[in-house]
Amino acid sequence: MSEAAISFQRVTRRYPQKGGSDVVALHDIDLEVPQGAVTGIIGRSGAGKSTLLRMVNGLERPSSGQVIVNGHDVGAASDSALRRVRREVGMIFQHFNLLASRTVAENIALPLEIAGEAPAKIAPRVAELIERVGLTAQAKRYPAELSGGQKQRVGIARALATEPRVLLSDEATSALDPDTTRQVLELLQTINRDLGLTILLITHEMAVVRDICSHVAVIEAGRIVEAGETYAVFSRPQHPTTRSFLKGVTGVAIPHFVATMMTPTPQGPEAQAVVQVTFTGRHATDPMLARLTAEHGVSVNILAGAIEEIGEQPFGSLIVGLPAARLAGSKAFLEEHGLLTEVLGYVG
Repeated sequence: MSEAAISFQRVTRRYPQKGGSDVVALHDIDLEVPQGAVTGIIGRSGAGKSTLLRMVNGLERPSSGQVIVNGHDVGAASDSALRRVRREVGMIFQHFNLLASRTVAENIALPLEIAGEAPAKIAPRVAELIERVGLTAQAKRYPAELSGGQKQRVGIARALATEPRVLLSDEATSALDPDTTRQVLELLQTINRDLGLTILLITHEMAVVRDICSHVAVIEAGRIVEAGETYAVFSRPQHPTTRSFLKGVTGVAIPHFVATMMTPTPQGPEAQAVVQVTFTGRHATDPMLARLTAEHGVSVNILAGAIEEIGEQPFGSLIVGLPAARLAGSKAFLEEHGLLTEVLGYVG
């Protein structure tokens, strides 16, 4: 793993309650965010992901543990040191948070004005950022005149104004339609590639993680339950929460007519096992099911499937029917060639 840009070291966040036990939003979090990576934090509402994100720029302080950002201990930073840290950390918001009375250019200039930059330096920097996010024609327009995607582009440009080393994204695409979401994610990927920024984003959409993140951490009830490179987590999810998020993203749902007939054990000599086969690694694009039929005479019934890319690596998931009587040998053949198999049930 690359050197960490952000390091959470045994971080706990408690909120004292009058006359009762503390509410613990984060429990003993250990997480490394690699330098220059795009890392996603995914979790359900109330899981603690927003609290975790706010720790990075000091909007929340840990009750115990350390949050290290570019070598600075944010939780222990003085007010003046925290201002320096925040200059290195840009923030993109879910609902844009633009000032209605300011034009596009004036909204982007605001962080520079607050930082005390000279007007002669602000104008060229704003012009550069407007061009980067593709809004040159909208520079003098007001937020009310913009689409949701354009507003978020303004938010991204504003977050980049002070030349941060880390960019935080708080559900930046959840208020956007799918096509606009794709465009905004492509912009963030370009920024990550061109500027080498570390991007930490929170989301409740696994498709966002699939499309942009090199690394992912899954948070549940204030605890990190799974973390690693996105491809590894997607291809071999270990925790039930991760598997739940991945349904319908990497996959494939069992067809309804099959699900209604499934039983936990084989019923009769003609029973078929319903098996999910995951294609990863160097055999991801190999015709392994065709080889299973050709070399071992096993009939394969493909019920559902999808092939896609995760982190620019091929990833496939198929649900197939295999003769229950030949299941053990079929699984052994597929797993010998690096494929993952999971028996979901049986049909007669």
